[in-house]
Amino acid sequence: MKATSTYKFILAALFTSCFFLCACENDEADVANLNKKVLEVEKAKGVRTIFTLGGKTRAVLTAPLMLRVQDSIPYYEFPETLQCDFYNDQGTVESVLTAKYAKYRETQNIIFLKDSVKVINILKGDTLYCQELYWDRSRINREFYTDKAVRIRTRTQIIDGIGMEANQSFKDWLILKPIGTVQVPASKFPM
Repeated sequence: MKATSTYKFILAALFTSCFFLCACENDEADVANLNKKVLEVEKAKGVRTIFTLGGKTRAVLTAPLMLRVQDSIPYYEFPETLQCDFYNDQGTVESVLTAKYAKYRETQNIIFLKDSVKVINILKGDTLYCQELYWDRSRINREFYTDKAVRIRTRTQIIDGIGMEANQSFKDWLILKPIGTVQVPASKFPM
């Protein structure tokens, strides 16, 4: 009699465990979604940020959309263009930066700009055109740099090259590997 009740108990335990094993089925997509990291994104529209130093406006950044992404390394993204006006000590705009896309990583303090990047020195008339540019405020007097193709238009020249460094006002710039220069008389220079 004792063997029969032990046998029944083992049979009941086996049947119950089989029932739970068959009943516990998970969809693979559901399991994968449990482990997926969800990034929190804050959106701001019509952004206007003023950078000051010593009580003076040094730059004004405007963008139609800014995203703040909380990743392992948080960053700001400007997916719909950005413009930054840089001011001199007298409060006058001396250079303007535009790009169709920008990304700023808070911990690195470097802004990556891409797609139709343009920097204009208002006073000299020099203009930089490139597809990728870095803006690092910690690199004093060489805040802008790239290792990609660049074109600089002055009042009388068009200069192509690879790689460039320039200060934030775009008064002083250096093309690292010049490819060619075209001299154009000021009267015939395209605007």
